[in-house]
Order: sequence, then C-alpha cells, then structure tokens
Amino acid sequence: MATPVVTKTAWKLQEIVAHASNVSSLVLGKASGRLLATGGDDCRVNLWSINKPNCIMSLTGHTSPVESVRLNTPEELIVAGSQSGSIRVWDLEAAKILRTLMGHKANICSLDFHPYGEFVASGSQDTNIKLWDIRRKGCVFRYRGHSQAVRCLRFSPDGKWLASAADDHTVKLWDLTAGKMMSEFPGHTGPVNVVEFHPNEYLLASGSSDRTIRFWDLEKFQVVSCIEGEPGPVRSVLFNPDGCCLYSGCQDSLRVYGWEPERCFDVVLVNWGKVADLAICNDQLIGVAFSQSNVSSYVVDLTRVTRTGTVARDPVQDHRPLAQPLPNPSAPLRRIYERPSTTCSKPQRVKQNSESERRSPSSEDDRDERESRAEIQNAEDYNEIFQPKNSISRTPPRRSEPFPAPPEDDAATAKEAAKPSPAMDVQFPVPNLEVLPRPPVVASTPAPKAEPAIIPATRNEPIGLKASDFLPAVKIPQQAELVDEDAMSQIRKGHDTMCVVLTSRHKNLDTVRAVWTTGDIKTSVDSAVAINDLSVVVDLLNIVNQKASLWKLDLCTTVLPQIEKLLQSKYESYVQTGCTSLKLILQRFLPLITDMLAAPPSVGVDISREERLHKCRLCYKQLKSISGLVKSKSGLSGRHGSTFRELHLLMASLD
Repeated sequence: MATPVVTKTAWKLQEIVAHASNVSSLVLGKASGRLLATGGDDCRVNLWSINKPNCIMSLTGHTSPVESVRLNTPEELIVAGSQSGSIRVWDLEAAKILRTLMGHKANICSLDFHPYGEFVASGSQDTNIKLWDIRRKGCVFRYRGHSQAVRCLRFSPDGKWLASAADDHTVKLWDLTAGKMMSEFPGHTGPVNVVEFHPNEYLLASGSSDRTIRFWDLEKFQVVSCIEGEPGPVRSVLFNPDGCCLYSGCQDSLRVYGWEPERCFDVVLVNWGKVADLAICNDQLIGVAFSQSNVSSYVVDLTRVTRTGTVARDPVQDHRPLAQPLPNPSAPLRRIYERPSTTCSKPQRVKQNSESERRSPSSEDDRDERESRAEIQNAEDYNEIFQPKNSISRTPPRRSEPFPAPPEDDAATAKEAAKPSPAMDVQFPVPNLEVLPRPPVVASTPAPKAEPAIIPATRNEPIGLKASDFLPAVKIPQQAELVDEDAMSQIRKGHDTMCVVLTSRHKNLDTVRAVWTTGDIKTSVDSAVAINDLSVVVDLLNIVNQKASLWKLDLCTTVLPQIEKLLQSKYESYVQTGCTSLKLILQRFLPLITDMLAAPPSVGVDISREERLHKCRLCYKQLKSISGLVKSKSGLSGRHGSTFRELHLLMASLD
C-alpha cells in the first residue's frame, strides 16, 4: 500500500567553508542559479558550483579584502572590487585577468555589468559612481550626487538607466544617454541597501534598513506603494522572472509581495539568517548567506509558494498543496522596456584630474596583471562549467535539473503517513511544473519504450502511448473482469499533473501574448526564452518567420542559442522552425556581421558602434558553434538533409 511522499517547501542545500578568513561578499549567477562567487578578507575571489563541496577556481591579485563581486549575464566575466578601491575583471573561460581598473579613493561597495555592452559600473565609499569601459581600461563617466557610500547599483533591462542606492537614504536614477541624473527618490528613513528593476515594466523596487520596501513608477517618478513591517533590514530583493511578484529575503524567511495594492502573498520560513543574494532557476529560488568563513545555500520550491492573490498568507507549512501563480489582471500595465541597443554617446564627459582616470598606468597595471592569477583547483568541474564543448550551452546548464526536495523529517508526520488506510492506496506525486515539449507518459510497467529518432510533425497517434498503459495490470489470471472504480482510478492517475502542465503552458502563452500586443518583438522573444519552454519559442518563431522585416540584430543574439536547441530536437516541427529562422538570419545579417568584424577600429569613443560590434561578435561566435552542427547533419538523406546542406553553403563564409 503506497504512502504519500511529503516534501519540504524550503530546505538547506549545503554549507561550505569558502575562505581561510571571513567572507566579505558573495554573488549568485542569475542566469543559471548554479554558480556562486565569494570574496574574502584573504584577498581572494573563489568560485563554486552550488551543491558541490570543492572550489572550482580561486582568483588572486587583490592586496586588500574583496568587498564586492559581480558576474556578468552570460557568466563569462567576473568583476571584484577591493577595500583599497581597485577593481579587477577576470575572464573565467580563459582563466586569466582581463583588466585592472584604478580610480576610486575608497573601498568598492557595489558593482554591476551593463546588460549588453562590455561596461561596468562601480560605487564606492568615496560617494562616486563610475562607468568603466573594460575593453579600453578606462573610466568613461563619473556620476556625483550621493553624499554617503553607494551600496547598490543596477542597470535597467534595456541598458539605458542606472539606479543607485546609498547610505544617504536616497535612490537615484541616472540617464546613461545624457550622462546626468534623471530623478531622485527620497522617502526612506535609513540606508538603502538594494534596488531592483522590474524585468518588463518601468518599475523600480528599493529595500532599506528602515525595514521598508518601496516601489517607484519610472514614468511618473513617484512612489507606487510602500511595504512596511519587515522583520529586519531589507538586504536582497528579486522580481519573479515574469514580473508577477517580488521576493524579499528577510531574517529567516522569504516574503512574497505585490505592489498594486501592496500586500503579502506568502511567507516561507527558511531559517537562513541574513540572506545575501537570491536567484531563480527551474521554479526554485536559491538563497545564499554567509557567516564568518562559512557560506550556506538554501532552496525554496516556488511551485509550493503563492505568487498572486489578494489575501496575506500565514507562514508556509511544508505539507500544504501546490499553488500555481496566475496572471494578475488588475495590475496596470506600464510602459515596457525597449530592449534594442542603447547609446551612451556624447554625454557630459568627465573632467579627469589625472591621466590615470582615462587609462590605467601601463607599468603598474602590467605588474598587477602579472601578479593576478586564476588558480584552477578542480579541473573536472572547471572544464565542465567554463569550457563546454558547445560554447552556447553555458554552464551550469540553463536546463539543469531542479534540486531534489528532501522528504519531511518530522517524526509525527512520518508516523501518520505510515499508518495504513483504505483511502490511501494512491500515490501523491509532486508535479514538475517545468513545461516540457511533449506530454508525460504514464506507464503501468517500467520497461522503456522505443521511440523514433525524429518524431514526425504529422502523425495519427501519440508517440509511445498505448491504451493498456492506462488500465490496471491483472495480477491473478482468473481475475479477468475489471472493477469500474479501479479502472477509472487508474485512468485518472496523472490527470492532475497533466492539467497543471497544460495550465502552466496556457499561462506562459498568455504572458508572451500580453507582451506581443505592445509591439515590442524583442521583449516578446525575451519573455518566451525566459520561460524556458521550447514549445513556446517555436510558436513565437513561426509567427516572426512570416515577416522578415521583424528581424533585428538584437533579436539574433537572443534567438541563435534557441535555434541550436531546436536543430538538435527530436521533433521534426522544431527542426523545421529552427532551420527557417537560421536561414533568415544568414540571408539578412551574415554580410553585416562579416563586414563589421573586418572593418578597422574606429577613432574615438563611439558607444553605439562598439555595442553593434559586440553583438556582431556574439552572433559570429554563436553561428560558428551552430555551423558544426549543421555540417554534421548535412549528410542526412531526404528533406532534412537538403535543408542542412543549403544552410551549410550559406555558412561557408564563416570559415
């Protein structure tokens, strides 16, 4: 007789000794949720893979404690700022120091990478904010306005704005195009520790030591709502990827908030102390906290957390039923970020006091770079994470499996669950809400079923499904007649799981459609990719492919990694869509990409050209990776082989 498996909503994943001395800063990779970087008083930056005990790489070169660390979005670069005011940038794939940036007069408190260009913003105890071009090793702009230490910096999703939070109780918004402050948001009565942009709308959230979270409208430049009564200072906040709610890492708990009107959807007891950073992956929220030299990581299963509603919840109990978020139709839709290229050209230029503000001193800088080392301490994990065979498939992998939830260890619950009961002859599975490209197969026997290498786009029956799989197995030969109740119970087995999957898929399509109606194609594709469901990407590409004029260079950088996944799919329709999109990109943009890469460097600072060149390089790198896959499939027979041979000819200029 089966017993229900009760899993936890939140649990501690691991605890490691991260440094020989105290940990002073840490950050999670937001793209994967699996990469952790820590900075310590031992002047080192260590990199870890979540849920693995050994350090992957240790970066040296700083001569004072590392006060701030930050990973860029692809998790290829890491920047670290020290107590002395120096900033170092490392290339993780090449395992070497990339740049040393000097100019701040006090310790570095905050850092952030620009979402598109190779720029870094730094905030310091000296109250200055600086924008660095890490390719030219120079300070591009300096922003002044805060009167105390700048604790947090965040670029907007479109890369046009920079938000800063400081100990002077204010939040400021800077226009990178004009090189000046756009607005100041007062209202907090204590130091502001963190700011976060909404992923889609013109909305900003800020958390302070005064135990409040404020939401700011970036069109009207006024407060939308204020949430008070946090159990302690607010140190980390994170919007859900679809923007439906805000997560606040509080003292020993995770709180889920809405802002119009302000309300608490849920409270999850985590016991993580003072959480330092949050990330989301596979419908799981990863939180990390540090104490002295130890770093602990925690997991919250978001499928068991209420993310929308009107009534505040009590602290979460681990045995409660699953809660699937639904769109909030009452929330007003603000202006959506324009994701295409950003320009920082011709703003008010900084008047440097010395030549070192524009470029790092060559002799001293070269010496620092020679002294900086990347010590690979775990070659196996390093090769797996930073030197994958496929350069597009970033590691830790974006479709990595969720961390398994441990069973509820409460003795009373376990004892109660073990009691035999006639009504408990059913399994209680925890559905996986990750939307899959095909429906789950419920089988009465564990024997694997042979499936075709390529599933045809047109077929008359489901692949791998038989009617006998949905009927209870006959254990006694004489018992040939099935009881209706048993048959219906077996047929309905897994029905709830399928309904949850289909409901989630319907919600995902509604989310993409809501963005599509605004006319912003790039944001629509971004939202489809963020959902992490290839079926949604295929549906969207089938529409975009019908009108070639919708394609832009920004769109290519987002779509190319998805095309590589589609070309490797076992579904014929996915492969066809991927080939059509790739052909459009090659015909429209390959000449532009090759011409940009072959052109001589421009004279002076042209930010828009540099960003366009960066996108061309990124597309070229992705196309080179796809070309190997296309070449390997060009030998196929039939329609697929003909299509891949045509693509191989179009990509010949890449060689």
